[in-house]
Amino acid sequence: MVDTASAEPFAPPARPRSAAPPLQRPPNPNPNLNLNPNPNANSNTPEHPHPAATLIGSVQRAMRLLESVAAHECGAPAKQLARETELALPTAYHLLRTLVHEGYLRREKGLFFLGEAAERLGRSGAAQKRRSTVADTLAQWRDSIGVPVYYARYRDGEIEIMCVSDTPGNPAVEEWADFGETGHAHAIGQCLLSQLDEDARRDHLDRYPAQSITPYTVRDNRTLLRRLERMRRMEPVVERQEYALGTVCAAIPITVGTTAATMAISLPAHHADRLLPAARQLQSEIGRLLGSLAISISI
Repeated sequence: MVDTASAEPFAPPARPRSAAPPLQRPPNPNPNLNLNPNPNANSNTPEHPHPAATLIGSVQRAMRLLESVAAHECGAPAKQLARETELALPTAYHLLRTLVHEGYLRREKGLFFLGEAAERLGRSGAAQKRRSTVADTLAQWRDSIGVPVYYARYRDGEIEIMCVSDTPGNPAVEEWADFGETGHAHAIGQCLLSQLDEDARRDHLDRYPAQSITPYTVRDNRTLLRRLERMRRMEPVVERQEYALGTVCAAIPITVGTTAATMAISLPAHHADRLLPAARQLQSEIGRLLGSLAISISI
């Protein structure tokens, strides 16, 4: 039996020492230049490029040209645009031709104007800003009244829910049946239909006839039309469990020009006593801000 406890641990043979002098790092001719190979020592190494290094210069120059063209209602020639954007004339010509080809600019008699593509962007941006205005306003009303708030409108023969603002504590009504097809059953739809003329109402109901979806829903077109005729202008439209059991709703009519629109609220049925006071509060808020919202609500 071999006694291994007293054996010396194995060690690899030592390498012969080189006669050459140790390798020296060359002196740094610039003491401000960091030669540390650790990439974490300098955030602007290739692993961490400076933010400006990731930008595309040609896109930046094209954007400056677009901004410059937009500042000239009567158009501007290439030389003037190159001077204003501090671009070399050949570079400006190349970018201008590209922007014309893509529809962002158009050229007439040597002058450059915004093209159809740029105008579409402008319209989309304005619409987004109006939507943001409406969304912010609904959120304010949601918090001050303590109920979910809805904005809807009637456009091209259809009911459109444009914006809903709710919270986990005050959730919106779940769309278990298509809102657009069940306008007869909820306050939003009834409010919008009440703002239409008789022909438009009948046209809508021919496409989306009234039918019972809860025990409380109006059951036929004739009954609904009579109800719509009795509704007073600018009065809240109230609906109790006609669309969703356990939920009551109220909608405030809003008419701006030819746009039929509404702001609405909903509450659980066991809080039905709060519905009309909350609707009146919403109507007061709408009246106070309608002037500033007149353009925004026609998104």
